[in-house]
Amino acid sequence: MYQHTLSPGAKWSEKIAAGKQVTLRAEGDGANVSALLYAADHPYAERYNMPDTLKAQHTSHLTEGHQLMSDNGRTMALITKDTVGWHDPIGGYSTRAATEKRYGTTSYQEHLNDWLRCGEENLQMELFRHGLTARDLVPNINFFSKVQVQEDGTMQFIPDNSSAGDEITFVTDMDVILVLSNTPHPFDPADTYPSQPVTLTAVDAPEIDRPDPLGENKRARENTADYHELKRTTKEVLS
Repeated sequence: MYQHTLSPGAKWSEKIAAGKQVTLRAEGDGANVSALLYAADHPYAERYNMPDTLKAQHTSHLTEGHQLMSDNGRTMALITKDTVGWHDPIGGYSTRAATEKRYGTTSYQEHLNDWLRCGEENLQMELFRHGLTARDLVPNINFFSKVQVQEDGTMQFIPDNSSAGDEITFVTDMDVILVLSNTPHPFDPADTYPSQPVTLTAVDAPEIDRPDPLGENKRARENTADYHELKRTTKEVLS
């Protein structure tokens, strides 16, 4: 078992093999973790795709049973457990300008580790560790947060969507690079920097009963199976 706690403002990324069960646990009320996924074998060419994920599943939020799809039409992960019920895939990540406007100007030079991080900078710095750049940033997932779209098209942040002890669990269907930033949701109206500690746990995934996929979900799972078969046969030929 691997376990790591992201303190408020912290960032983290790592390669996670297919067949792992990853759980994020909120250690306080009102947590938010901005997340991105990239194919570990070729992160520059395949990554989590928000439009395809939502379009294929006719949804504007993520929860148990939803697949996280790549821009190559494959399933990167499946959400298998969720005590929250709604995770935001459309609100984006916080920026330096917005963070300073809401919480005040801080810098590492003046405030050391108490300076206030933003999602955009955290995600970029973790991408650099894997040979990627700011050009590889894509729409992210905000775990534990809820944003509703009103009839006039405006997006409304819903406070108190998650509580201490809430968890979301997903199983990886591909080798992925998981990138996390424990920074406030950009729509959160709180006047104080609201991030809460979040604990990540990764273990070997048990056997699970997968929902019977239909339509694009089914094709994405078939594409993933074909991808693994191609990797296996190519390895056999080369060896």
